Amino acid sequence: MSTDGNKKQFWKRNTAKVPGSIQHVYGAQHPPFDPLLHANLIKAGNKPQTTPGGKPKKATTFQEFESITSDAWDVGDDDDELLAMAAQNLNIEVVMETANKNHSKQQEKQRQDDADASELEDREEEAHEEEQWEEGEESTPEVSFACEPSPLSDGKLVKSLSEAPIGTPKDASLHRQQSLPHRPTIPMVARIADQNTSGTPAMTEREASRLDKFKQVLAGPNTDLEELRKLSWSGIPRHVRPITWKLLSGYLPANTERRESTLQRKRQEYFGFIEQYYDSRNDEHHQDTYRQVRMLRMTTHIIHIDIPRTNPLIPLFQQASVQEIFERILFIWAIRHPASGYVQGINDLVTPFFVVYVFEYIKEEVENFDVSSLQEAALRNIEADSFWCMSKLLDGIQDNYTFAQPGIQRKVKALEELVSRIDETVHIHMQQYEVEYLQFAFRWMNNLLMRELPLRCTIRLWDTYQAEPEGFSHFHLYVCAAFLVRWRKEILDQRDFQGLMILLQNLPTMHWGNEEVSVLLAEAYRLKFAFADAPNHYKR
Repeated sequence: MSTDGNKKQFWKRNTAKVPGSIQHVYGAQHPPFDPLLHANLIKAGNKPQTTPGGKPKKATTFQEFESITSDAWDVGDDDDELLAMAAQNLNIEVVMETANKNHSKQQEKQRQDDADASELEDREEEAHEEEQWEEGEESTPEVSFACEPSPLSDGKLVKSLSEAPIGTPKDASLHRQQSLPHRPTIPMVARIADQNTSGTPAMTEREASRLDKFKQVLAGPNTDLEELRKLSWSGIPRHVRPITWKLLSGYLPANTERRESTLQRKRQEYFGFIEQYYDSRNDEHHQDTYRQVRMLRMTTHIIHIDIPRTNPLIPLFQQASVQEIFERILFIWAIRHPASGYVQGINDLVTPFFVVYVFEYIKEEVENFDVSSLQEAALRNIEADSFWCMSKLLDGIQDNYTFAQPGIQRKVKALEELVSRIDETVHIHMQQYEVEYLQFAFRWMNNLLMRELPLRCTIRLWDTYQAEPEGFSHFHLYVCAAFLVRWRKEILDQRDFQGLMILLQNLPTMHWGNEEVSVLLAEAYRLKFAFADAPNHYKR
């Protein structure tokens, strides 16, 4: 700290937030703050400095505060005290037995290394040294290994062998940080615990049986779509998800013999659109009227803004080749649907199809996969298939994206009425603080909860949407209701408008997986069973 009295001390500076400063948002796309993962930001041992003459500096307000709260700064001492208290409550026999085993293993390894490094010295001398080592071990109390401080530990308890000081205090600090437990990094697309993704352990007998059932249904000359929907409701194995999605979306026919010809025809048709509209979008024959020029420019401009925002935390979608694919898909869809054109949020609906169809050509994780390593023919197939399946999805919910978006407004109103019936306390709580459903549920309907859930959860959710009749247009309402009530406790804990809105727009679902989505879908099905065929139950 500077001793210049004319200078403003750093800890007294104005800490007010600067307008426009970047603040971390922890929600669906941001994991919550974990102090264990940020332990290296905490520094211990801040003590008042003394002058060279041995006299302490003149006390300042900050130093007085530090002396009063000195226990808050000695993080390392607190950790050691807590660990010592915990050790007293453990079964000392179990602790010492484990420590003794580890010690014996280290001794055995050290002896082996010494034997390999030496040039086979005299056997009698080696036997004598081993005998002395064993006698020293027997004369040392066992408790000293686990509980007594080592000479290099500065009188502090060593938590584990990995935290013992090695060499200098700097090395000790490094080992201390490295020994802290770390939460495993969960990718956005796939998670280690998900059995339907790559990099997972061997399938269980039940999962292998389900996969066999899918293969049997798909292997027939005419696929039984009803049976396929029943199997798909509880999730689709990754190996058969691409073909299953294409069948359930209506992109491919049930007849096996017609599938290849249908794929070739639809892919050629799509790239015909690319040549007709996208490649020639700047030609003069598309600029006959002011309206055409304005529409093309606005469509291109909005798409260019939205594409970089598509799952910004997943490297896959930040690749230039992937963004070019998305631009072509969205441009062609907008040109072929002039009633709505392109609406912000449609870009998110491409991503699940794109990821699933990339899985058709690779075995590794897709999150960091470089798509430029794929053959051009494979990329063209992925692009065309994603376009047609997205088009099939939007055909069922196009009123969500026409002028004034009437479909979304109707669904938000239905959600409000449904929540008022299934959980009146939550409904009244939000009314009390003037939270309108449209303020948070508009995005849930517009993006089909893709901004609220990790992409791996969206893919699992869409397995059921594909299997459910009118899954995207009708069943999604009950999923949103179940999703809102799922956070009942957190909602009721908030006591102001700002807190409620921050919570509802940044729900902590970063670590969700198949289990959480399955529970959500089961609750949504229960609500549908109770209310879908009795619309008057919405109302009082």
